[in-house]
Amino acid sequence: MRRSLMRQVVTVFGGSGFIGRQVVKRLAAQGWIVRAAVRDPVDAGFLKPMGEPGQVIPIAANITKPDQVRAALAGADAVVNLVGILFEKGKASFDAIHRQGAANVAQAAREAGVKRLAHMSALGADKNSPSAYARSKAQGEEAVLSAFPGAAIFRPSVVFGPDDDFFNRFAKLARISPVLPVFTGDGFKPVHTENGYGIDWFGSGGPTFQPVYVADVAEALVKGVTDPATKGKVFELGGPRRYTLKEILELILKVTELTSCLVPLPFGVAKIQAAFFGLLPKPPLTSDQVKLLQVDNVVRGGKPGLVELGIVPQAAESVLPTYLHRYSL
Repeated sequence: MRRSLMRQVVTVFGGSGFIGRQVVKRLAAQGWIVRAAVRDPVDAGFLKPMGEPGQVIPIAANITKPDQVRAALAGADAVVNLVGILFEKGKASFDAIHRQGAANVAQAAREAGVKRLAHMSALGADKNSPSAYARSKAQGEEAVLSAFPGAAIFRPSVVFGPDDDFFNRFAKLARISPVLPVFTGDGFKPVHTENGYGIDWFGSGGPTFQPVYVADVAEALVKGVTDPATKGKVFELGGPRRYTLKEILELILKVTELTSCLVPLPFGVAKIQAAFFGLLPKPPLTSDQVKLLQVDNVVRGGKPGLVELGIVPQAAESVLPTYLHRYSL
């Protein structure tokens, strides 16, 4: 298989990112010539050793610029689009990146005669969502399938791994803060127990997530350009277990052996905090993210996932200790 694929070219937009570097490594191992289309090719030089000399090639490309996208796809056999943002800044809006940028890639791929396209979306993509992020992801899916009907769409839940921006963020916070917030929409309720009346502070424990390991997501994306059975399908990617936000924070504290106290906060407080955090250059929480948090981020069913792709999902409990231990005191 390596010999048959050696002359095939795949362009990976966002190839130097958290998920992108995992995809690049796997495609190179299968013998593809990999163009890592990134904003700064110099900074992406670390990708080159993932393949043989000249096999992994960082190139400059901005998906909001159609001419650069076309140049990156010239002569390519396949394309993977992983570019996404978690908050808007300047011209980098959700619409520009998730909808128009995705459309640019799909249209250029069709015009270039590219055979396969794997597109990264997100669980919760919904045109009717109150979140601009989720709406833009759904609009991006529509734009991709309209221009390239055979594209494979992948919707992961929260992705975890050594360089993630979710578990690492809470672990860093736990190391410096005596408290960790659990945003809840049904807490602070009076309850009757066998010992009398009390307060259910956390309610159901906050939003629910289904964290999925980065290596499993990368493997799924690779199948999106190598397995003909994925053409034109939408895959929902989640790990083997669902966790409330409270359970996730408890797991982080257990792995790191830190002693922060969990404090319930109503979403009203989260909205106020987000209004202030949104003024920072890299906000830890935005108003749009608060809207996202009010909807569970889990696989809904009815669409294929990791199991249908032949991938056995790895649990967070087995992976988190391999990299969160660095936060232990």
